[in-house]
Amino acid sequence: MGETENHPPPPPPQAAAPPNLALSRGPTWTPLEQLHQLQYCIHSNPSWPQALLLAFQHYIVNLGTTVLIASNIVTRMGGDHGDKARVIQVLLFMSGINTLLQTLVGSRLPIVMGASFAYTLPLISIINDYYDEAFATPHDRFVHSMRTIQGSMIVSSFVNIILGYGRAWGELTRLFSPIVVVPVVCLVGLGLFSRGFPLLGNCVEIGLPMLILLVISQQYLKRIHPRAHVILERFALLVCIGIIWAFAAILTVSGAYNNVKTATKQSCRTDRSYLMSSAPWIKIPYPFQWGTPIFRASHVFGMIGAALVSSAESTGTYFAAARLSGATAPPAHVLSRSIGLQGLGMLLEGLFGSLVGTTASVENVGLLGLTHIGSRRVVQISTAFMIFFSIFGKFGAFFASIPLPIFAAIYCILLGIVAASGITFIQFANNNSMRNIYVLGVTLFLGLSIAQYFGMNTTYDGYGPVGTKAIWFNDILNTIFSSPATVAIIVGTILDNTLEANRVEDRGVPWWKPFQHSKGDPRTEEFYSYPLRINEYIPTRFL
Repeated sequence: MGETENHPPPPPPQAAAPPNLALSRGPTWTPLEQLHQLQYCIHSNPSWPQALLLAFQHYIVNLGTTVLIASNIVTRMGGDHGDKARVIQVLLFMSGINTLLQTLVGSRLPIVMGASFAYTLPLISIINDYYDEAFATPHDRFVHSMRTIQGSMIVSSFVNIILGYGRAWGELTRLFSPIVVVPVVCLVGLGLFSRGFPLLGNCVEIGLPMLILLVISQQYLKRIHPRAHVILERFALLVCIGIIWAFAAILTVSGAYNNVKTATKQSCRTDRSYLMSSAPWIKIPYPFQWGTPIFRASHVFGMIGAALVSSAESTGTYFAAARLSGATAPPAHVLSRSIGLQGLGMLLEGLFGSLVGTTASVENVGLLGLTHIGSRRVVQISTAFMIFFSIFGKFGAFFASIPLPIFAAIYCILLGIVAASGITFIQFANNNSMRNIYVLGVTLFLGLSIAQYFGMNTTYDGYGPVGTKAIWFNDILNTIFSSPATVAIIVGTILDNTLEANRVEDRGVPWWKPFQHSKGDPRTEEFYSYPLRINEYIPTRFL
């Protein structure tokens, strides 16, 4: 009894922690800053024959958007089929030049710079201004409109140059976190849904077989044989285009579309672009080819809104491209110089007389994920195809005659891949946080809903929900809020930086912060440094 009285009673037994049932049901996946299933990442290169075919695929994918924009705008400006062919040549030429510049001294990511739909509303305003004016011929009205577009693009390009090289754009991206990046990248892909099945539906008998054949051949038939796996995974896109294009040509020649509506003929027939007959054999784009630029303040302000939207959409595309090419997230200084260079590219486009400015092509980024090849060299080689076919017009016109529903079927897959790549950024934040769920949900929904509202309430003549007497002001706001990615940046940045988080780790800031500085992560130099020691000759404020 004496011994027991000198010892305190034993502590009460503690309840055992509940078992983690998730671990017992299977493995959990650790966050990965770089995808490991890519066959070639940003700085590794396939063999030259494969690189040439892969580069040609990038050219074909970029061609669809170029032809679609030219087809929708040129005829409204008073241009004929020959003018449309010249516009496509200039768009491809500038796409090749700007892509080469971006991969060398811009973002350094494997990104194709393609024609942007963000410039549609400012273009329609220019068209409306000249529609009632007296011109000797419709072609004169087209040329006058092109000269006005040139002047507007030249002036508005300095906005991106200042925002980029002044590093203001990079400072904006420092406010981002994975919670902002997720909806922005998702809406870069999902926001272009009108280019998918709605466009495919214009000719279901061509578009739907293309979609089904691409999925089956690229995802299922590749399992038949190891050799077929490599060929179909990388080149199924070209094979399917060739098969369905030939099928469309057979339907056209056999008279299947002789007694259908005009819209159906335009979408389905392979001879309705009239580019082969109107394109010149050789035509080198040159500065001021349409004449002296015309500068009007009202059109310049409208074009500034489009330039801002193209920068916002490019930013989201850069994050997707980094993810799908095996690189780390682009740091703030890289995003700044990319937007600055995009402004310089817009200046060149204005000088050469391009119809619209360029932006980072979402479709081509999706092609990186489809082929599992994120090689920078492949994209650089694709610029040779763009420049070659822009100069030798007849050859370029041959591929430009591919029916648009075939491209729409391709975009159904490529744009979905880009949207899904945005979802993967949530792994770096706490996806069980109710605060994060709120920010993500509101940003995603408003990004889609606001842009859809502006799109549905914009007339064929370009008049949107904002209808003040100042047309230039209307163009700016209608253009900005018609872009899902731009709305997501605005809404997401405000919510994520004003709503209090329980811990800074919940927002993913500890993961995000190192990528905001040039020396924050040792891999940044590997992926984003200038080639050939160019950085030794550039002021450090521009690096």
